[in-house]
Amino acid sequence: MPDGLWPQLCPKPVSRDGTAPPGRGGARRNPAGPLRPCPPHLRHDRGCSVRHQRPHHLAPDDAPQGRHRGSRPVRRRRRHGRNLESAGRARARRSGPARHRRLAARREGDHAVSPDAAAPHVPVLLAEVIAGLAVQNGEIHVDGTFGAGGYTRAILEKGAAHVFAFDRDPDAIREGEGLAAACGGRLTLVPERFSRMRQALAARGVAAVHGVTLDIGVSSMQLDRADRGFSFQADGPLDMRMERDGESAADFLNNASEEMIADILYTYGEEPKSRRIARAIVAARPLGRTTELAEVVRKSCGWHQGMKKDPATRTFQAVRIHLNEELKELENGLEAAEQVLKPGGRLAVVTFHSLEDRLVKRFLKARSGATPAGSRHLPEQVSGRPMPSFDAVAKPVRAGAAELAGNPRARSATLRVARRTAAPAWGGQNEAPLIGKEGMPA
Repeated sequence: MPDGLWPQLCPKPVSRDGTAPPGRGGARRNPAGPLRPCPPHLRHDRGCSVRHQRPHHLAPDDAPQGRHRGSRPVRRRRRHGRNLESAGRARARRSGPARHRRLAARREGDHAVSPDAAAPHVPVLLAEVIAGLAVQNGEIHVDGTFGAGGYTRAILEKGAAHVFAFDRDPDAIREGEGLAAACGGRLTLVPERFSRMRQALAARGVAAVHGVTLDIGVSSMQLDRADRGFSFQADGPLDMRMERDGESAADFLNNASEEMIADILYTYGEEPKSRRIARAIVAARPLGRTTELAEVVRKSCGWHQGMKKDPATRTFQAVRIHLNEELKELENGLEAAEQVLKPGGRLAVVTFHSLEDRLVKRFLKARSGATPAGSRHLPEQVSGRPMPSFDAVAKPVRAGAAELAGNPRARSATLRVARRTAAPAWGGQNEAPLIGKEGMPA
């Protein structure tokens, strides 16, 4: 830099005796005596080419040394005799399965799951279901998914003469015996799938009923018990069987091919990363615990604390639906309800994800005659469609803000209600299948 320009940009440092040190501009740092301030535009302008030439005070020897952006990191010396107790506490604070469960429960609004104690069951959309059924004194109703008995209690309190409660889970039937004993013969527990309600009712001398209620999916009682293996928020055996027999989730995941696992995750979980997750599951086999599967899925998807939805949700849903044949059971159950309902009887169905709701929507749309007609360019069909067997009562109902505040599990619930007409049941004739070849709703 020209010497003539230097005084205009930044003052030269001056020694204690008032003379300038040797060299152009002298030393950059002067520990002795005050210095004249640098112009403000040099003090703040990082892009200035002479910014580094302004005077600076020397830092004391014990000042903490910062790292320059262009320098290499300085390795710190490891302290000997580290406190193992504090190290254990530090490791406990790191993100792991337990922390994942706590964060997920906090996001979803659920409480921590205890292996022994179950949270009280809160029926989803209870008031809306009872209003849709329009229960009258002396009627006979079917609760196709008894669970903890929430809907059954409300139906009986409205004056129904009798309720036939179906459940494929033996634990639900066993825990409901106390309620059956207290109802004085007005409640009959049926340890069967709701798809067999017509055969079960006929065996008990009942030909038709006034209402059918279906709460599709896993029950709160099953989710709250870690030993059932339905929840990824609690450590338990990888089971997921509703009937306690057949192939468990661990058996399926440890023996199925990578391609089959990926297809199940994509079909029943609508998982866009199905192949990546299936590859990680096969590499981590054998799997025997719910937390092991959840951790494998989280690592393969790159889970972090800011994500609103746990990546393991879709995987657990897909495996559970596959093992228990839930969509096929729902299709058969809707047809069975059509056969046992009296004219004017009500059907109330609560679903929790798009696969279930789509299937119910297509069924009611077809049975109510709302299916769009074919193309006008096609020849007119000689044989007409069957008469509508259902009338839509109301639009789909979702949980309100008040219910969501008290029961966060209702956030994805959808209620559809339909009324049976006097037309005969279709019986699966002259209609397209609700479920395609791959198990998805057609």
